[in-house]
Amino acid sequence: MAPSPSSPSPTTPLREPARRRARLLPALAAAVATASLAVISLTGDPAASAQPAPAAAAHTGTWQRTQVPLEKGDLTAVSALSDTQAWAVGYQLKSATSLDAVALRWDGTAWTQESTLPKNSFPQALAVRSAEDIWVVGSATEHWDGKSWTTRALDRDPAGRVVPDAVATAPGGQAWAVGRAMARSVKDGVPAIQLWDGKAWKRQTLPDVGAGELNGVAVVAPDDVWAVGAVYGDDEKPPQTSLLLHWNGTAWKRIAAPDPADAAHWLSGITPLGADDIWAVGGSAVGSSERPYAVHWDGTKWAATTTPDVADGRLRSVGRSADGTIRAVGGKGSAPVTLRWNAPDKRWDMAPGPGVVVRGFATVPNSSRLWVAGIATHGDLVPAVTRYTDAR
Repeated sequence: MAPSPSSPSPTTPLREPARRRARLLPALAAAVATASLAVISLTGDPAASAQPAPAAAAHTGTWQRTQVPLEKGDLTAVSALSDTQAWAVGYQLKSATSLDAVALRWDGTAWTQESTLPKNSFPQALAVRSAEDIWVVGSATEHWDGKSWTTRALDRDPAGRVVPDAVATAPGGQAWAVGRAMARSVKDGVPAIQLWDGKAWKRQTLPDVGAGELNGVAVVAPDDVWAVGAVYGDDEKPPQTSLLLHWNGTAWKRIAAPDPADAAHWLSGITPLGADDIWAVGGSAVGSSERPYAVHWDGTKWAATTTPDVADGRLRSVGRSADGTIRAVGGKGSAPVTLRWNAPDKRWDMAPGPGVVVRGFATVPNSSRLWVAGIATHGDLVPAVTRYTDAR
């Protein structure tokens, strides 16, 4: 996560998702100012992810730090294919003014550095279809074929330079990247979506929603894709409102979000459990007071769900483990937050947190394990990855 070109004050909720970029040392600001997270992306073909939810089990697991081969930097995204195959991407700080974009691989026992990404990659999001088919997006869009990274140029957009914040794989070798297109800065950015058709990225025509951005994308089927983010307000409107866009195989359409009245709100992450069971999470704010925000799609409409009143409890990602437990993670600064869906009572409850500043979150297919990547809550840019393991 690299710093955004324009940073609002800490008390302003406007464009929070864009501020999910990693805070590198001030001396690096000039080097990464052109860089643009979702940290939830599907692993493998989306259809394989939509498994029936088993009954939720007792929550007896713990978060444990794993050792990473980086002393200083930041890890911005993580994704897993199995308990013995996971990847994380981010930055390794080489000096006060120099860094490398890196990809790490988990083999079931340890993290090792698998590769260095091309210069100026500034990775923000990760989607893994297989060990030979990985997408990373940020200030550039890179593809890993199992041996090397190749930069794949995005299609030109009349609104300006496209900066993708999230990516998800789709059947048939396709992939979707979402973010924003900017003429000058984040302030004039508009939502942008591109489709990799197997040969090139193609710009998608979107409804005109004004200034805004997209921060998450989820693929249910080739004709059922969702993208989430925010629309920026003005002096006569709430400073920010949630944005939900849906692809029906033919066109992108805006779908109404169940926004809280008289509050700013945004969506940062989304995951599909089925065509009629989709979760999206983000934050809402009145003035400088922020809290978690989570909505659910039942196949017909989106509905807001009850979340605890957690200070700085903005959510970034959501996912379901193999035991049926649905968790959402996020937080602001060094105060990470984890919520667990309490289905019988139809509300979100507080749960033990990962103990790191959350950048990326991933479930592990057919496992109760989870991954969170980011930086340590203490220290100066200490890369960290924690794993949730069921103690049973």
